[in-house]
Amino acid sequence: MKLSGAMVAGLALVLSLGTTPAAAADPETGTEQAQILATNFQLPFPCGQTWTGNSSASSAHQSWEIDFNRGGSADADLGDPVVAAAAGTVVISAHQGSTNGFGNLVKIDHGSGWSTYYAHLNVRSVSAGQAVSQGQQIGTVGKTSKPGNNISAHLHYEVRLGSSYPSNIQKAVFNGVTFGYPAQTLASKNCGGSSTNPYTPQEACGSGYGVVDSAGLGTSGTVYLLYNSGNGNNCVVTMKSTSLGTPTATTAYLEVQGSTRKTDSGNYGYYAGPVYAYAPGKCVRWGGKAGSSVYDSPFEHCGS
Repeated sequence: MKLSGAMVAGLALVLSLGTTPAAAADPETGTEQAQILATNFQLPFPCGQTWTGNSSASSAHQSWEIDFNRGGSADADLGDPVVAAAAGTVVISAHQGSTNGFGNLVKIDHGSGWSTYYAHLNVRSVSAGQAVSQGQQIGTVGKTSKPGNNISAHLHYEVRLGSSYPSNIQKAVFNGVTFGYPAQTLASKNCGGSSTNPYTPQEACGSGYGVVDSAGLGTSGTVYLLYNSGNGNNCVVTMKSTSLGTPTATTAYLEVQGSTRKTDSGNYGYYAGPVYAYAPGKCVRWGGKAGSSVYDSPFEHCGS
């Protein structure tokens, strides 16, 4: 998945496991889909941590806000790290006092009208105007609010698009998949600080796919050709090796001889694709790009 690098359902950056749809179309510049793919939101907690989100437990919620907790007691999460869901610029880092119930609030602007809110923080570790990377710690889970509002420790998280409150509050998308409202437990894929891509080609393409070929893209990544003997489909993904978690130009394509090439190209955090094509007994041409490196195969693997 991409992160692209998803904020409405169905814009997942990886296709659901076990399905065999056509390749994802290139996102049209300026569309909401293109913005979502470029923003590549991840869970606002360090890589590998598991958190439970709930959108219906607070009467203060207007629509798609989420309160996150883990642990078995009311304040078990107090002081746990909170990280940026995507790269951007901090536009608010302040205690909101009596203005609202947010307490210590960090707001990050991600461009194209997208922003994320992290409320009730115990500590804020970034300042307004500061550029932050995806996965960078911005504070810790807390229970700050307006005077007289006693709450237990949790992270209040919002995604907004535009400025018309509360209609600008959007459904949250993590790792390319819309949050399972009203409640869901998720493991964080916010691994921007990692030197290893947290995804595999098989995870990107789905169940039943095995790697049949690959080509290096310098130090920037690797493009993979996979095949599923159960349904006769090839799949191509370009996995990044650098700038992980940061959206950068990445491309994957697959062309069955005699048919139109299918391409997925955009600014993605972890990989481009999956691109699928039905090709039993046919030759395929495949390739991709990451960084400045490009790979283009000849027509080959005619029996796969």
